[in-house]
Amino acid sequence: MNYILFDGPSRHSLLPFTFTRPVAEIRVGILTIREKWEKHLEATTTTLTEAYLSEKYPMVEMDSNVMINASFLPNLELIESVKRLKENQAIFKDEDVIAFFSKDTQDEVNFETYDAIEFDSDLIKIEHTWDIFSKNGEAIQEDFELITQDRKSQPIPDSNNCINPENIFIEEGATLEFATLNASSGPIYIGKDAEVMEGSLVRGPFALCEHATLKLGAKIYGPTTVGPHSKVGGEVNNSVIFGYSNKGHDGLLGNSALGEWCNLGADTNNSNLKNNYAEVRLWNYETKGFARTGLQFCGLMMGDHSKCGINTMFNTGTVVGVSANIFGSGFPRNFVPSFSWGGNSGFTTYLTKKAFEVAEVVMSRRAIEFSDVDKAILEHVFEDTKQWRKKDE
Repeated sequence: MNYILFDGPSRHSLLPFTFTRPVAEIRVGILTIREKWEKHLEATTTTLTEAYLSEKYPMVEMDSNVMINASFLPNLELIESVKRLKENQAIFKDEDVIAFFSKDTQDEVNFETYDAIEFDSDLIKIEHTWDIFSKNGEAIQEDFELITQDRKSQPIPDSNNCINPENIFIEEGATLEFATLNASSGPIYIGKDAEVMEGSLVRGPFALCEHATLKLGAKIYGPTTVGPHSKVGGEVNNSVIFGYSNKGHDGLLGNSALGEWCNLGADTNNSNLKNNYAEVRLWNYETKGFARTGLQFCGLMMGDHSKCGINTMFNTGTVVGVSANIFGSGFPRNFVPSFSWGGNSGFTTYLTKKAFEVAEVVMSRRAIEFSDVDKAILEHVFEDTKQWRKKDE
């Protein structure tokens, strides 16, 4: 069967992360949403997403297809239901479609004519940016069971201090010495060729993905995920870092999510709790205002390619767009538009020419090309987000 992951209505509430990727490429738990589906289905998937993303994330359509809403994370029961789908059938969770069968000859899909199958069991759904960190613990546990089933961990070196070592899994090529790993409150996964440097203190649930690094004396509170090729130091609490991003020095990152190719300067801190303990509101791109999260703890949401200078301070519930560059004293405002340059004293537009020069250098350090396709995506984001920068231009 041909499986296609589609963005669905949650794409807009997952901005700024979905400015530069389909919903399926969001990392939550150990794996991206696409990786979860592909491991469960034992099949490759393609993507139905925004037109400007489709060259990098194309869709392959065949005679018969199963379309899957990428906001939903798979589990064994759901996978069985998806595999059993036949023509003119769809799986629903309340009012939301999870998956449906489609033919390439269909001009449109009318669910009123479909045989609706209700999925009654619990599912993890990623429909808001804050779900990425707030549901990360459940996702780590599910991914840990999926990845480690019927496999044996590499031995944990004797120099490490471990609590509940049976809940720790070390992949081939990973190095860790003189660290404290406490897996009593959730699993700890150390990916292929990852490194945990001396003096690191880790409390699960925690995932350090392949080629990622915990620097000397890092303090990690779960549930936290450090994505591939990322480097993390200082204190991190209940956060998700997608990949290729750095928080290399001291400072707190709490209840937050960072996209790819981000960098937090030394001693960057974010607040994750308001002084009056009130509910945190986050910028909502759909309503063009600040929306309720239902959370008391909520920190920083930062889109791809954004950076901040040393000693940057982010207020509770700050949203930073794509390719922003933030520096200077004081707190920047709670919503920083994409391609903004500045800080507390004000912002100007960060022109794509300058932003692309930085992206090319940053990506080349990891031997990855900043391609014309990448440039076209960011050019689109630049134009699409002009409305938020009007006062600065």
